[in-house]
Amino acid sequence: MPIRYILKQFLLPPGLFLLLLLAAWWLRRRFPRLALLCFVAGLGGMGLFSLPVVVEWSARALETEPALDQQQWRTLAQQAEVIVVLGGGRELADPGWGADQPSLLALERVRFAARLAKASGLPLLTSGGLHYGALPSEAALMADVLVGDYGLSVRWQEGLSRTTWENATGTAQLLKKAGISRVVLVTQAWHMPRARWSFEQAGLQVISAPMGFLGTANGRPAGGWLPESKAVWQNGLLLNEAVGLLAYRLFYKGAVAQP
Repeated sequence: MPIRYILKQFLLPPGLFLLLLLAAWWLRRRFPRLALLCFVAGLGGMGLFSLPVVVEWSARALETEPALDQQQWRTLAQQAEVIVVLGGGRELADPGWGADQPSLLALERVRFAARLAKASGLPLLTSGGLHYGALPSEAALMADVLVGDYGLSVRWQEGLSRTTWENATGTAQLLKKAGISRVVLVTQAWHMPRARWSFEQAGLQVISAPMGFLGTANGRPAGGWLPESKAVWQNGLLLNEAVGLLAYRLFYKGAVAQP
């Protein structure tokens, strides 16, 4: 397992909050004030991260790309040449299916891409790499779902990428060989700003097709002010995305992939 993955798990919530609580226990006798500060930060942070209303507010700051008007779906072929759907993880060796499967996030993207492809007639490209070097790629898993569940063939598979930046550069290399530069990009709304920026840096013209919005009314009891375990996961995704968006613009600014 890559060390950067381990560090990420502990430097971002909820791992960070657990470390703060552990530090509070460790420091409670020698540095009681510092221990109290760690305890309040850890417990308070975990409490905030468990609230659906915080998910809603945080998502609104990230979801800056508007949804496609459904009336536009049928005319996408006049504006773009391919639908690109980005991988979003996998579930290993599901006994029910007898094989690895795309994650729920990835399946949401695949379903939306399939609907757009049927409406527009555009070809499909799936992008997503290996799970720590193990086959099959996320691109192949998504392609299998598109064929088996939606009856749609996938013309291109980009199966080497490990990050959104590599999704973009690998896809650009495949498509530029085919003389294609205009894409419809499918991913979650909160991920779209970083994804679109990466694909444009790679030299592609992008029509955003965001889905899976979290910044809409949460519809939870008490307006989302009651804690839920799902909110911890969602807030973790959003914080990771905010950090990633900032990091990409710092480290990749001006970097253009060459096919």
